[in-house]
Amino acid sequence: MNVLDSLIRFLPSRPVYAHCDIPCGIYDPHVAQMAAHTVIRMTNFINDLHASSDNAPFEERKKIISQVSRLTKVKEEHAEIVKHEITILWGDYFKEEHLKEFPELHDLVWKTLKLASKCKQNIDLEAANELLKNVQEIAEIFWKTKKLEPVRIPSGYPTEGEVVSHK
Repeated sequence: MNVLDSLIRFLPSRPVYAHCDIPCGIYDPHVAQMAAHTVIRMTNFINDLHASSDNAPFEERKKIISQVSRLTKVKEEHAEIVKHEITILWGDYFKEEHLKEFPELHDLVWKTLKLASKCKQNIDLEAANELLKNVQEIAEIFWKTKKLEPVRIPSGYPTEGEVVSHK
């Protein structure tokens, strides 16, 4: 048995999570866009909840509280997905030459991450829509860096917005 085999046997193994630091070259802003659409959808659902009256029965209020809790959880999870996916693009994909070609990218990423946090902290449809707008701008820059022409297509989602892909 060699030294490496001994180390492998005695050191505990733990899963490692990354995308993927090899680098694999497989990046796509699509997940961030879907997550931003989900933030909008959850915000709309929360805003649409209303009690039947100011003195709604306890069971009705309980149901609304449960719905708000569940919708808020999903909204916050997807805002965090936006942050995660944009951070991966920022840290692993975008290079110095991309910043030279798109000098607004640094500020756009920073504002997008801050907006995602704002969407987690609040029920703010304006912020959610701005988050999607920023993520779409990042997606357009992403496809341009790959020398592909970005296009906006209907998402087909209940948010009735668009997603950015390429020709």
